[in-house]
Amino acid sequence: MRKVVLAVGISLDGYIARPDGAFDFLFMPKDFSMAPFFATIDTTIMGRKTYDVARALGEVSHGPNMATYIYSRTLPSGKREGCTFTSQSPKALIAQIRKGKGKDIWLMGGGELAREFLNADLVDEIHLGVVPVLLGEGLPLFPSGFPQRDFALIGNRTFSKGLIELKYKRVRKGKH
Repeated sequence: MRKVVLAVGISLDGYIARPDGAFDFLFMPKDFSMAPFFATIDTTIMGRKTYDVARALGEVSHGPNMATYIYSRTLPSGKREGCTFTSQSPKALIAQIRKGKGKDIWLMGGGELAREFLNADLVDEIHLGVVPVLLGEGLPLFPSGFPQRDFALIGNRTFSKGLIELKYKRVRKGKH
């Protein structure tokens, strides 16, 4: 089954951006590469605010073979600019994507969208790139409002400049 992987860079105190949306504190050291991760996915999902930031940077599309979905309550649904805009439920979208063959699904942000996917219990793995900075305030990766979800550590690596990569897998208890 195609996994939903929440993969994002965060500060030590769990923020994905400053209060104004800036993420200048995030960095990618020379000894870290996203290429192995990109080889495992063929679909990206992001919220409208993340889309706005990515669009301003010219980084919405990750290639012609990458399906991109944008969640928005304000933009009309439909296909345009190489993306599919949607307001359907996370469960409905993931069920639709999983009907087709393919690789894993990258849930790339932001925090409000992560909360919706956690509420629906759709996050199969979490990959965090933790940078050694405390912001003190900002946009949290995990805003409150979802039930407890248990994860098990499946990998950790340390890179230059203090970046730590943590990978977790969702632990779901069998129904009795």
